[in-house]
Amino acid sequence: MSKYLITGGAGFIGSHLAESLVGRGHSVRILDNFSTGRKENLSAVSGRVEILEGDIRDRDAVRTAMAGMDFVLHQAALVSVTQSVENPEETLAVNVGGTLNVMQAAREERIRKVVLASSCAVYGAGPIPSREEQATMPLSPYAASKLAGESFALSYYYSYRLPCVCLRYFNVFGPRQDFHSSYSGVIAIFIARAVAGKPVTIYGDGRQTRDFIYVGDVVRANILACESDRADGRALNIGSGRGRSLLDLRSELDALCGVRLKLELCAPRMGDIRHSRCAPARARALLGFSPQTDFRAGLDATLRWQRDGSGAKAP
Repeated sequence: MSKYLITGGAGFIGSHLAESLVGRGHSVRILDNFSTGRKENLSAVSGRVEILEGDIRDRDAVRTAMAGMDFVLHQAALVSVTQSVENPEETLAVNVGGTLNVMQAAREERIRKVVLASSCAVYGAGPIPSREEQATMPLSPYAASKLAGESFALSYYYSYRLPCVCLRYFNVFGPRQDFHSSYSGVIAIFIARAVAGKPVTIYGDGRQTRDFIYVGDVVRANILACESDRADGRALNIGSGRGRSLLDLRSELDALCGVRLKLELCAPRMGDIRHSRCAPARARALLGFSPQTDFRAGLDATLRWQRDGSGAKAP
């Protein structure tokens, strides 16, 4: 049994990580300020995880949470591109300053490994498919903050030999993803509006593409990164390697819902990129990782969860 700290563990991805790790017999501690995370997300592991309420910007809170841990899964972040454009200072404080606090505390505690949640946003409008070795091109304060967080994390590997892996998530979706604001993931919003019988809104012409990956696959990538040392000191793409347009997404949901969803087109949003798709070869070579969840099966699980709140597990 290993001891895991999950920052942002009450959030969408963090809560799935907690559930998977507890199911594997590990000890889990969660640090979350509950600004976006929800205690209800942890209902499946209630009483089996330790929850500390605190902010990664608070060095003492991070040090307290880190004590006695083996691994750190650093998920806590401000993740909205639009919000980062509106308030870049707060994005910098959380995503860069908070990450620095995590890395320093991990160094002091001699943590076995830190796995950092990064983002495909670091690539910006670069060549497609995105490859880890290409030049980065952050187009928003959010993207810049994730790239800076990566740099700090990897600097601790090279300066202090603190094992670290940065996972560049592409468009993650699944049960428990927040759908309450315009900043949320597009699949979560589409499904929530479809269930409510409301039109779905697309910013742009709908032909923009995204590389969607189911949350269960992202959980597996994190665990593989902890179990292997082959990717230490590296950044890895975590995606499907396939681009799907938002119009394709609408068609898939039409088929699952059995109705033609109404569509509203609006002007593109500042900071959004046109196309996103990863080259997944490095994660496959170093971690043995490739997605296992079929896209439609993942959509169906997410749709069923949204309809009845059952928290459907990965198919």
